[in-house]
Amino acid sequence: MTSSVSPFMKNLILSFEQMDDGFTTVHAYNDDGMRLFTEQWISFISFQHESSFYGLHHDEETRFQTLELVELFSQSNIHPYVHVSGRAQEDDVTISTIQQASSLWSSPTLWDQLSIEDESLVLHAEDVSDEAQAMLTSAIQQKLYSAGLTFSDIPTLLPFFKQGGWPLQPQSGNADVNVALRLSEPESFPDDWLLETVVRGKRSSSHWTPPVRKKQSSISDALPDKWKIHAPYVYETQTQILDLMNIEASPESFLSRNLSDLDVRHFLRDDAARLQALGFEVILPAWLKVVKDSKLRVKSNANTTSFKTTAGLNEILTFDWNFSLNGQAISEDQFKQMVEENREYIRAGNEWFRIDSNWMHEIRQLMDQTETENWTVKELLFRELPDALVQGEDSEDEDDPLFQFELNQSLKKYLEQLQDKKELPTTIVSPHLLTELRPYQQEGFDWLVFMREQGFGVCLADDMGLGKTVQLIAYLLHVHRTNKTNKPSFIICPTSVLGNWQKELAHFAPDLDVHVHYGQTRSKEESTAAFLENIKPDVVLTTFGTASQDAESLSEIEWSSVTLDEAQNIKNMHTKQSRAIRKLCGEHHLALTGTPVENRLSELWAIFDFIYKGYLGSFRKFQENYIAPIERDDSENHKQKLRTKIRPFLLRRTKQDPELLLNLPDKQEQREYCPLTTEQAALYESLIQETLFKLETLTGFEKKGLILKMLTKLKQLCNHPALYLKEGFGEAEYMMERSEKLARIVTLAAEIAARGEQCLIFTQYIGMGHLLQHCLSELHDIDPPFLSGSMPKAQRDNLVEAFQEKEFPVFILSLKAGGTGLNLTAANHVLHADRWWNPAVENQATDRAYRIGQTRFVHVHKFVTIGTIEEKIDKLLADKQALSEDLIQSSKWITEMADEDLKELLTLG
Repeated sequence: MTSSVSPFMKNLILSFEQMDDGFTTVHAYNDDGMRLFTEQWISFISFQHESSFYGLHHDEETRFQTLELVELFSQSNIHPYVHVSGRAQEDDVTISTIQQASSLWSSPTLWDQLSIEDESLVLHAEDVSDEAQAMLTSAIQQKLYSAGLTFSDIPTLLPFFKQGGWPLQPQSGNADVNVALRLSEPESFPDDWLLETVVRGKRSSSHWTPPVRKKQSSISDALPDKWKIHAPYVYETQTQILDLMNIEASPESFLSRNLSDLDVRHFLRDDAARLQALGFEVILPAWLKVVKDSKLRVKSNANTTSFKTTAGLNEILTFDWNFSLNGQAISEDQFKQMVEENREYIRAGNEWFRIDSNWMHEIRQLMDQTETENWTVKELLFRELPDALVQGEDSEDEDDPLFQFELNQSLKKYLEQLQDKKELPTTIVSPHLLTELRPYQQEGFDWLVFMREQGFGVCLADDMGLGKTVQLIAYLLHVHRTNKTNKPSFIICPTSVLGNWQKELAHFAPDLDVHVHYGQTRSKEESTAAFLENIKPDVVLTTFGTASQDAESLSEIEWSSVTLDEAQNIKNMHTKQSRAIRKLCGEHHLALTGTPVENRLSELWAIFDFIYKGYLGSFRKFQENYIAPIERDDSENHKQKLRTKIRPFLLRRTKQDPELLLNLPDKQEQREYCPLTTEQAALYESLIQETLFKLETLTGFEKKGLILKMLTKLKQLCNHPALYLKEGFGEAEYMMERSEKLARIVTLAAEIAARGEQCLIFTQYIGMGHLLQHCLSELHDIDPPFLSGSMPKAQRDNLVEAFQEKEFPVFILSLKAGGTGLNLTAANHVLHADRWWNPAVENQATDRAYRIGQTRFVHVHKFVTIGTIEEKIDKLLADKQALSEDLIQSSKWITEMADEDLKELLTLG
């Protein structure tokens, strides 16, 4: 732009800065290089820019969209007494680019030079820089968006644009008449709407339409004499309107068309918005602009003839439907007529209301289902109703929902029992249970029995240490001693806790006949079903691996109940093991897990597919309905829907829940029984035979030394064969396979850490400490420090302080080095990896966590290998609690035992 010598000319020196968000920041300077305040210059470059209110939008802010820059620098907006230039060379280039784009912006041939290629606008013009082309196409897209249009609208709008409809401006109209499109509401229900072309004089407030006799006449013939001269303008304007609408009509005569509610919806959504965006006048009923959304209320009363208890779950329901619009009752026939006619706008009294016709169709479909499908009580309680039926999209009043089921009192109470698990019938605990249930355990037992009687599978997800095992044992005694079923119950668990189940069943319910289906000794000569029919056990125990291997024979048996302990083992639904176990057939399916399954969605689906097949739909549907919106969008609405859906079948209590008043002890000790692997058992037997042979040739003093040396080897072997064989460590998974005890400790520690809790692991052996570090680090990305006797005091003190500050979740300690003098109350779990023959030493170690300052109860896990010297001495000490403290201060008392007693102690059970 060349400088002018006019004394009125004002110079603006501009700088431009492109921002990351697509906006451009502009600053202005005077001839002396001083930066101007926004209000000093903004009005000069926007003095004809109506959309920014002539610069008032930018009284302080100087950020501009591409569209604004192109419009501000167009020929029609340039101030005659303002000259602009760039502050730097790159600013001059920017000004030149904007001016190129602005020149094309208002060119009458613009749309002849544009084409759409690969869903992008491409400009076919010479001497236009790539930057100017990009700016122009960006401005066009922004202009369309600001008018409520999209890029996809361009093909249909091209004829309009080429005829001068670009840039989008209000229609200038004619000096004497104005042409508009008018929509009129029906005179009465169920009449149609009327869409017509109307004409108004510029000085008149009323609109004219041709009389009925001239509706089919040409525009020129239909117009009054005073307006006949404007017939070409009326024809042209109506033709443009019709071209822009998705409607077939002759442009020769005045438009007059009846519309249904559905047509009106499409017109308002598509055509009216587009016409108004392009500057044409569209006249709508005044009430339509403030139309109130649906006031239609639907209530259905569900009843049965004589619902009393669970026996009525399969009774057929009857439904009584009631409808009201804005408080006025509507008959069922009227409602059905509204649905059939796709009514969307309904008059009630003197008011009009918009009804969601899709929602009404869903209600009608639901009515048809209840009439033809014979819903039962069970189906109603657990049927997943569409969201729109449960509450309207804009309905915030929970006391006045758009749709509601009303249940009779007995049905309502039953639903509350299932949802809240309160006021359940109390079940008398079998006298064969050799322990007392705590109040919350009694509630869990009552719930298990109640759900069995209803025919609903369950997931008992109580926190670790709350006694899921004893609740299930009470349930099994009820099933087999009170109900006296002749079918066995089946328990599937990880190999590492198989021994634990044997011991717990024998301890709490010795009256139950338990058969272990595991290992090489399990039935193979005849079918498993025939074998079990012959021995008639109450309970059959097996592992996940064995259940998978023997899936074919086990699936032939109808079990009284099938229980999965550590049910998350079937979380991968595609594995052979998971598929095989989910095919098992039991009268009642139960899942036990201490993990918060509601936060692991794929695991949750697999568990529910086992306890209540089909309830959560196919996995693909579950992914679409829940996993994707929850994991991708963190949708709280979908989380709540899922919680509501699974709530009746899931019982989860945590130790931290103050409302449960669990009344737990300050310290709870629990033995964790683990079997030897085949490798460990062979090495164990070999060592015993070798030692017993040597003992026969040794004197008393030598004999004691050999026994003490053998005890150390046996305890190391019970921990892991690599410690006994003095081997190096291999891959963590391989090391875990060789020792069930190691696998159980590592898994338990990882679960504790995952819950945000902390634990101490005590061991007598340096090698075991390093092996635990190796496995936790490689498999679970946990790097626990190991406090041993060789650690300097300063480092030891720093580790203790860091653990108390919760900087790491797992702390491994040598029993001698860490067993006394430390305050580690941040831990609420203590794991004894190997047993010290002196209970006082173990208790001292436990007291690192269980001491003054501990605010939570401490869960102590003592790991014992089944059938070995560990189990036998543990039982011996428990049986001989009267032994004096000085007698059991060390392992030396074992060396004093008679040969026969020693042989019995060492023999592998």
